[in-house]
Amino acid sequence: MAAETHSFSDVRLSHTEEEDHTQHLMLDPRPREEMNRMVMESMTHTTPAFWAWAITTGLGAAVFLFGAWGVMIFQGMGLAGIRKPVYWGLFIVTFVFWIGISHAGTFVSAILRVFKAEFRRPFTRAAELMTTFGLAAGALYPLIHLGRVWVFYWIIPYPNARWLWPNLRSPLVWDFLAITTYLLGSTIYLFLPLIPDLAMARDRSTGLRHTVYRILALGWRGTEAEWFRVRKAINIFAYAIIPVMFSVHTIVSWDFAVGQVAGWHSTIFGPYFIVGAILSGVSAVVMILFILRSTLLHMDYFIRPEHFDALGKLVLVFSMAWAYFFFNEYILEWYGGYASVRSILTEHATGPDRYIWFTMLICNVAIPWLTLWNKRVRRTPWLMFAITLLINVGMYAERYTIIPMVLGHQRMPFVWGEYTPRIEILIAFGTLCLFMFLYTIASRLIPMVPVWEVQEGQLAHTLRKVGKTEVPSVTELE
Repeated sequence: MAAETHSFSDVRLSHTEEEDHTQHLMLDPRPREEMNRMVMESMTHTTPAFWAWAITTGLGAAVFLFGAWGVMIFQGMGLAGIRKPVYWGLFIVTFVFWIGISHAGTFVSAILRVFKAEFRRPFTRAAELMTTFGLAAGALYPLIHLGRVWVFYWIIPYPNARWLWPNLRSPLVWDFLAITTYLLGSTIYLFLPLIPDLAMARDRSTGLRHTVYRILALGWRGTEAEWFRVRKAINIFAYAIIPVMFSVHTIVSWDFAVGQVAGWHSTIFGPYFIVGAILSGVSAVVMILFILRSTLLHMDYFIRPEHFDALGKLVLVFSMAWAYFFFNEYILEWYGGYASVRSILTEHATGPDRYIWFTMLICNVAIPWLTLWNKRVRRTPWLMFAITLLINVGMYAERYTIIPMVLGHQRMPFVWGEYTPRIEILIAFGTLCLFMFLYTIASRLIPMVPVWEVQEGQLAHTLRKVGKTEVPSVTELE
């Protein structure tokens, strides 16, 4: 009987071990050469559907963004729906949205790297690319909203013979400095972990690809000294980019908080905007991972339900944090004692744009709270895609609530007005097409999975036997 019991125990443990291997990427290692081949095949495999999507998004960016913007440049800002009293409309709404999306790369890659969250390894590059392309889309809006785009250099602090210096009290200058600093830092942070994978692509490609990868790989040979330097540089930038991330969206919140506008003049806008940016950014990462997993070869090996599960927990936590700051801001304004402010807050829930306000609450609070507590939901990729898509719809509605709805209902009812976007809708849709086009092309030019990081994590993870149970353990690799 003892022998039979021992045999049954061995079978059970082996079944558990096999289950851990199939569910967890870090416990399911494959040879490095095989993983390299899988990533290269995902880069070189193109289908008619891929080219149709790339052409569609490229034409959408050319027509809706640059075409509509060009028409507005020639005919003037009168084509937009910006009117008194709403002087900041859909342009600034979309600007804040894209800057918020860009926070995902820093949070998922840098902060989780600092805290040694192992589940981040296969999708850090997907998040970092989203940061770069989100900033590229968002950086256009200060120029679009400027109107006279040909004088944009006035916001650049450079020495000149005419002694023209930008007004450092202007939000335009703040946004320019914040975006350029963040774009430069995030691009460097994207490039550093990419060097070993570019060398891998260099050694497995020919022709023009080989030439480009050879230049970008900077002569990488994989020596011990090179690995030491690249790891040290990545760690330094991981710590350096975090305060830059917080400062960028704090500066964006100051665009509103420093104004004497009822509903904006709030000290809570800094952390409120940061939490909202991380919520929308992490949700966008989930959407990107689902699309990559569904469209690229072999991505189902690298991106697994466990990653959607972990990101789903983060989305739920930040949804709760966002709800706290949102209602805290309303409570402070409500009990401030100003009847005019109370009427503004009431107008959000009862006015003609109330459907936007309720959409925001349903998408950002009700849907994630009712679904993401369930592990089965979190581990279902298509459900996570649908939930995070709705969250980003809600976050866009939140930015719309903060800007046009607040500006349209100020202290004096006789100056109230409604905002109706016009050509702004086409330009906003064009920037979405631009983002998707850049990401689509990058998916065939850049290894979307940092293979060396995945292999490093697999070498560090082992199953350790504790009694009759096997638990994962992680070894520090230096």
